[in-house]
Amino acid sequence: MPFWQSAPLRLFLWGLGLAVTVLPRRAELALGSLLGSVALALGLFKREIAAENIRRALPELSAAERAKILARNYEHMGRLFFEYAHFFSPVPGHYRRYAAANSRLYGLENWEKARAKGRGVLIVSLHLGWWEMQAASGGLAGMPLTVVTTVLKPAWLHRLFTTRRLETGVRAAFHPGSVPAVLKALRRGEAVAFMNDQYAPAPMGLRVRFFGAVVDTLSAVGLLAKRTCAAIIPATSYRDEDGVTRVFLGAELDLGADLDDPLKATQALAAVVEKNVRDRPEQWLWIHRRFKRAEWPAGRVS
Repeated sequence: MPFWQSAPLRLFLWGLGLAVTVLPRRAELALGSLLGSVALALGLFKREIAAENIRRALPELSAAERAKILARNYEHMGRLFFEYAHFFSPVPGHYRRYAAANSRLYGLENWEKARAKGRGVLIVSLHLGWWEMQAASGGLAGMPLTVVTTVLKPAWLHRLFTTRRLETGVRAAFHPGSVPAVLKALRRGEAVAFMNDQYAPAPMGLRVRFFGAVVDTLSAVGLLAKRTCAAIIPATSYRDEDGVTRVFLGAELDLGADLDDPLKATQALAAVVEKNVRDRPEQWLWIHRRFKRAEWPAGRVS
């Protein structure tokens, strides 16, 4: 990005970060909800994709029920906008304090029990609630945590996000090419988190059933568990009405013989992710093109 383009953007984001630094949390939540509602009313921010995904994935709901989920989902995304703005705060240490004040972690004992096996821990998570806060809560609790993510552009934005994550004790491994960093973290007995809810074509993914559709799904976790004997635990989160992100680490998943079959292992983990989405559908990332190349049951044509 040329300087003449990036400089105004940086200045705007710096100002936004400063504004949210002093904005009371309740005001931030209200403004975020309003922003999301306006975006939905104007048909902005991939509304058609989100509506179509909800329609196909949740056919058992009435049109009114699906419309309510869509409306609440856009309120949620409006709040995400303000939450991400805290990454740009110019005040030293602000993001760490913000994350500590607005997150609560449950199930740390499940992580400790899995870690005690000495083979590292693979965390199966998803884009539910605010996933950055979910990771931050683990890092702040003392978990040595690496998240598998992508390189952002432009470079200055990537550096900023990396720095903010490190402020809460969260490292990142970037794909493609994340495997060496992942294996090193597991050998150190640490945790590595994967987002198992996104579209992942071959060779990264396998086609398994998700919300009734057969669709490309990340297969890395099962393959890594088989290779390294690392434990697998699920993680999920949601933002409550007070704006607190509640993060839950589940008990170790026992995939048994399914680990010998990558397709079965991927299907088992997809089922865990689907259950978490169904628990809080209004806070999932429905705008993602999760169902590309999906094979739908009769009556739900892609």
